[in-house]
Formats: sequence, C-alpha cells, structure tokens
Amino acid sequence: MNRPHTPSLAERTQALVDAYTLIARTRMAGLPLLNPALAVEAVGFAPQADAPDEPGALGVLITPWFMNLVWLPQQRDERHGGIGHAQTRVIGGQPLAFIGGHEQAVGAFGACSLFSPVFEFPSPADARATALAVLAQLRPVPEATPAQALPQPQMPARRGFLLGRSAVHTPPSPRTRA
Repeated sequence: MNRPHTPSLAERTQALVDAYTLIARTRMAGLPLLNPALAVEAVGFAPQADAPDEPGALGVLITPWFMNLVWLPQQRDERHGGIGHAQTRVIGGQPLAFIGGHEQAVGAFGACSLFSPVFEFPSPADARATALAVLAQLRPVPEATPAQALPQPQMPARRGFLLGRSAVHTPPSPRTRA
C-alpha cells in the first residue's frame, strides 16, 4: 500500500516562498508599495513547541511589501473557511491575532502582520535580522540546567593563590564532605 507523500517542513516552507515569489512577479508587479531591495524569503521556520493542541510551524515571511509572522499547520490544510478570519494564538506567552489565508500551492495558513509596507529595511540582511529578533522574543528559552548538574569550575588552591602558584584545587562535591 502506497502512502501519500507528506511534505516536510522544508518543502512546505519552500512552497510558501515559491507562491509569494510568483505573486511578487504577477499580482504585485509595479505597485509603488514594493521595496525593491527585498525579495521573498522565509526566515526561521521551525515546529512550534508551545502549541501541542495544533501542531504546526512558525516563522517569518519577508516579501517586498510585508513582513509577517506565519503559522503553517503541520499537515497541508485545504479548508478555505478561515480566509480573512482572525484566530488568536498564544506564542511565547503573547496573544497574537493571525489572519487566515490560503494559497493554492501552500494550503491554509495564518499570518500576523509585523511590518507593512517594509520601506524601513534598506537591505535583506536588515529585514532578516529583524525577523530573527522577533522570533527570538517569541520562542521559549529552554530551562536552565540545575546548578548541581553543571561542571564545577576549578578553583586555585588557597596556598597556591596566596603564594602565586598555579596549583589547582577542585572543590569537594556537595555530596561528599572532606
């Protein structure tokens, strides 16, 4: 039995870029709100860990006319009912309104506007840096490892320190007392 091909996140992200590149060349061509310094680019798309009830990926889509935070469902979704409707998603502890969209090559997705138009970005590197900064603010930071599990730094032995020697003393483990 052959299973249908399930596109990977990289394939889904590339389909998003391809769809908006085509839009830039056709529907948006020649409009005065385009920033000629920018091209369509997907930045930082990764599975979103804090949305277990609806698996998907979050990233930033940069185009010559907007920069949006984009939610891609894990599986391609062909429903058109959500187009234009806002759905609040809590990302990194922040409630954000994502407007439903659909492109034939991508399926359904949600978009949260960050910048529109994007004239404040003189280069793709500036737009990319902003996109990465936004994602860094929204993605949860892994919890720190407890201090007990971290390797203890070596400390100079008191006598070596006082006498200017480089003798090194490793402090006793908190579990064993010397």
